[in-house]
Amino acid sequence: QVQLVESGGGLVQPGGSLRLSCAASGSDFRLNIMEWYRQAPGKERELVAGITPGGSTTYEDSVKGRFTISRDNARNTVYLQMNSLKPEDTAVYYCKRNSIYGSSYWGQGTQVTVSS
Repeated sequence: QVQLVESGGGLVQPGGSLRLSCAASGSDFRLNIMEWYRQAPGKERELVAGITPGGSTTYEDSVKGRFTISRDNARNTVYLQMNSLKPEDTAVYYCKRNSIYGSSYWGQGTQVTVSS
């Protein structure tokens, strides 16, 4: 069974940094497109960043230049480095794994709170 476990969330002051991790179980991780989403209270879940098996990345406009997505296929892990955090980045962050067979899997989410 595929599992995704996120970690690294927490409370940080504006301008601070956090690194989220998402560890995946199962095989074929290196073949999967991996994505980070976030959902703020009262808002829809939105795509923050994605990375292809080949390492190509995409970012939501508001995080470009501040967030970096990366992957370590040897560890079956995807990361989201978040710098220059703003209060509007406050949300639950979710990892999503897109299987080559068309299925998608979500992690349980990790809370990120940016506040002074």
